Order: sequence, then structure tokens, then C-alpha cells
Amino acid sequence: MLKNYIKESKPIRFDGNGYSDAWKEEAFRRGLDCENSVPLQYDAYLKPDVIKMFGETGVLSQKELEARNEVKWEIYIKKVQIEARVLGDLSLNHIIPVVIRYQTILLENVTRLKDVFSEEEYETLSAEPRRLIRKISAHIAAVTTKVDEMVEARKKANRITDMREKAITYHDTVAPYLDEIRDHIDDLELMVDNQSWPLPKYRELLFIR
Repeated sequence: MLKNYIKESKPIRFDGNGYSDAWKEEAFRRGLDCENSVPLQYDAYLKPDVIKMFGETGVLSQKELEARNEVKWEIYIKKVQIEARVLGDLSLNHIIPVVIRYQTILLENVTRLKDVFSEEEYETLSAEPRRLIRKISAHIAAVTTKVDEMVEARKKANRITDMREKAITYHDTVAPYLDEIRDHIDDLELMVDNQSWPLPKYRELLFIR
């Protein structure tokens, strides 16, 4: 019996890193389902063979499976909505104001350097602060723009009445902004004065009790 199980499970066994791209490529090569969209993954519950299995075993009827999928899509939408709202609030009301205050300190520093040193010395000594100011400005602009775009994407998605289509739209047009905005904030976290940063940093989370 064990021998049969070993043979049957061979297509899904992988000894490497299951989170790496190598496994995705290998799974695709083996003909396994590689769908990474959560809303579309729920479609598997409504495949004919799955509906038949649940029906024959008396576990769930087709209508019950459809109802459960509606709930799954709605839960997914709610989770992305909450994440998007929280990220937007943290970005605009907590992160950006602190970053701007730190940028102002840098600008004052650059101005004072110009008052104290010669033009040649000023160019040398202020090069790094000026470079940092430019980088911070670019990240501020990117975060505010992407938060605005994310809000608009949510508004469009919220006008959709079909729960499955709405969940797919949230996955395709709203969720990507979460990673994009986070990338910019992660970069800002490394630039801003540690004492000014309003949230626990990744390394600090290891020691919070």
C-alpha cells in the first residue's frame, strides 16, 4: 500500500524550496495547477468532478458549494479592502509626515552648509544630503501617487456586483499596490532617522514582547 501511495504522490513531491520559483517551474513542467490568483483558485471547488465527489459523498450539494464560494470571495475582498485602507492611512497620516519633517531637517542642514563653507567645500559636503533629499522626494511622490491610484482602483472594483468578478478585480488591480507602496516605504525606513520613524522596524519586531 505504501508503495502505491509513493507512486501516486510522485507528481506533487518536491525536495527543494517549495516557496521558490524553481518549484513553480517544476510544478508547471509536471502539469500541476499553478494558478496563483486566490479568487481563481476557488473555482476548483466548482469543477464537475469536485461537485460530483461532494455530492456522491453527501457532504455538500452544488448549491452549497456555490454559496461557500460566494463567502470565500467576499472574505477575500474584505481582507484586501482592510489592508488597502490601513496601508493608505499609515502611508499618508503616519509615514509621509515624518518623512517630510526629516527631509526638512536635511534641507536646513544643506542651507547652513552653504552659509558656512566655500562653494567648493559646500558642493563636496552637501553632495550626500542633496542626493538623499532627491531620493526621499521621489519616494514621497511615488507613495502618494500610488495610494491615490489604489483608492481609485478600489472605487472601480466596488461598483462590481458579481462577487467572483469583484474578487478577481481586487486581486488584479488593488492588491498589487500593497506590495508597490510597501517597497517604497521599506526604502524610506532605511533613510529616515531611526528615532523619528513612527512604527516598529523589522529588526525591532524580533524583540517586542
